[in-house]
Amino acid sequence: MRRLLLNSVSSLKHYSSSASASASNVLKPGDILKQSRIFSIAEVEDYSKLTHDYNPLHFDLECATKAGYKDTPIPGLLVASLFPRIIASHFPGAIYVKQTLEFRAPVFVGDDVVGEVQANSIRQIKDKFMVKFATTCRKDGGEVVIGGEATAILPALAVNRDGRC
Repeated sequence: MRRLLLNSVSSLKHYSSSASASASNVLKPGDILKQSRIFSIAEVEDYSKLTHDYNPLHFDLECATKAGYKDTPIPGLLVASLFPRIIASHFPGAIYVKQTLEFRAPVFVGDDVVGEVQANSIRQIKDKFMVKFATTCRKDGGEVVIGGEATAILPALAVNRDGRC
């Protein structure tokens, strides 16, 4: 059975997390870490400036509707940025080494998106831990918008809530 290690409360533009931890603050296979997020148009603009990705699909409604969308979708990699954020916020100093992604459905400004990482396997390598996570983003209502897998090297398995190394 999955154990919920950490829940999050959604908020506009930001995430906040509440500490409803399991009996142990040590990551184990099956543990799930979640954060929710509602992306703004300003964040899409900032993302485009940072990445130089100015695909009109994300800004031009006519272009988006011609492509079959009801509105301009948020760049998928911006939504997928929830995964390293979740891991690093609980394991400061984590090294993100691999990510696979499958984009299944669009996300639009104002959608409540929940990013989830579930520890699948943990392997100790010297004084660090190689962890494989199943990664999923869902819209409010449960529709999966992104699926995949991530691998990260964690400095420790203790869940760190203060964000410091």
